[in-house]
Amino acid sequence: MAGNGVDQPATELQTFVPQDGSEKKGGSFNHGKYQVTNGTMDAEAADLLNGKDFDPFKARNVEHPTTNCDTLTHLLKASLGSGILSMPLAFKHSGLAMGIVYTIIVAIICTHCAYILVKCAHALYYRTRTSAMSFADIGEKACEQGPQWVRKYGKAVRATILGSLFATYFGTCSVYTVIIAQSFKAVIEQYTEQVELRVYIACLLIPLILLGFVPNLKYLAPVSMVANGFMAIGLGITMYYLCINLKPIEELKLSGSPVDIPPFLCIVIFAMEAIGVVMPLENNMKTPKNFLGLGGVLNQGMAGVTLIYILLGFLGYMAFGEETKAVITLNLPESEIPAQVVKVFIALAVFCTYGLQWFVCLEIVWDGLKERYQKKAVLAEYIVRVILVVSSVLLAVAVPTIGPFIGLIGALCFSILGIILPCFIECITFWEDGLGPGRWRLWKNILISIFGVIVLIFGTDDSIKGILAVYAPESGYNATQYSNITTFADTTLAPTTLSSS
Repeated sequence: MAGNGVDQPATELQTFVPQDGSEKKGGSFNHGKYQVTNGTMDAEAADLLNGKDFDPFKARNVEHPTTNCDTLTHLLKASLGSGILSMPLAFKHSGLAMGIVYTIIVAIICTHCAYILVKCAHALYYRTRTSAMSFADIGEKACEQGPQWVRKYGKAVRATILGSLFATYFGTCSVYTVIIAQSFKAVIEQYTEQVELRVYIACLLIPLILLGFVPNLKYLAPVSMVANGFMAIGLGITMYYLCINLKPIEELKLSGSPVDIPPFLCIVIFAMEAIGVVMPLENNMKTPKNFLGLGGVLNQGMAGVTLIYILLGFLGYMAFGEETKAVITLNLPESEIPAQVVKVFIALAVFCTYGLQWFVCLEIVWDGLKERYQKKAVLAEYIVRVILVVSSVLLAVAVPTIGPFIGLIGALCFSILGIILPCFIECITFWEDGLGPGRWRLWKNILISIFGVIVLIFGTDDSIKGILAVYAPESGYNATQYSNITTFADTTLAPTTLSSS
């Protein structure tokens, strides 16, 4: 074509489309009977590019999917552990009125962090055309799909999540064996001679191996339901003792001092936190979309847990006031049959809960090994199951006073995993899409992360003091004043002590 009397080289389009008096207008060439438009892609092409033609929930293939009720049962068991027994101590720090307010705030933060983790997973399902992801997968893929500056950290984030989850939940399993053994020991020795604690722990090996043989979360749901039943009976009897000992509200403080807020937050957060089981539960659901939403499984479960935590904390502090001990069962009369029944039923609830906590460890280890043992996958998987159970029991037998050390790991890991990392993952997942008007998601997550760092600092400090109280009595710390505020038992302080989930 010529322009201004000067011949211009033919473009690729002009070379291959017949020329018959055409002209270029805007974004298209009008070549007579040929019309070629350089417009934007249509909606269908855009959906293909964004992965919206792929439905991850229909593509998900779970051999034994769990129902909404099954998932709710597991979630209740994961969040409503023996940590609830430390709630009266938390209210002792905060006071009656502020204890309610602070518990609601903590519950909202913990629930929100779990919520945004699953929400990011659902967004990444479409982008990566994947139907299920673990916590570690989400962290890695969020980095790889996120802004350029964070893409090289995907593997490091994955390793951090896997290592922290395994250390925390494997430690939980070991401490659970000590909790169960100590509880039965305390009751049995009311009627017989004393026996070494390690003997009681060793006796749990076979029952725990059998529990470890439960194949999946679908079949573990009845076990969690039984655990909830045991816990309900134990709490019911405890409530009876509380209600017959209630003090006048005028004798109790309604609000604690500012220095008492960090211990309260640590007790409640690490008792309520269950971030490690969130994705395994979602991945095994028949209707995973129902996990989220205003009336979704997550909100239902956490609302129920919050109400129970408030009720026991409020009544426990009203019953024993400033005499409230680290775990409310320590305030119950040891020689009375109902109080002994509480210890037995809570021990049985913890035994049933072992399977759910242990499932997180199994998923981490087996996901890393299953590609190597495809020919004899079932046999290899059950060998791994046995090894994990035996290892957790042997660790408890070797170091029955491991509780405070696992507490320190929990303080470090759950602050990072349960609060800080979900905020980080949400920011980088939706970085390219925008973070909302005024970048509100970014500022919201910064505030929550600061809260997480504060909990991390005070939780670590409390755990270190607990370790010193047990292993270095000359340090001057009194063991009975520390609840070992993580999700683990303060197993070294008294034969009947139970701490958080």
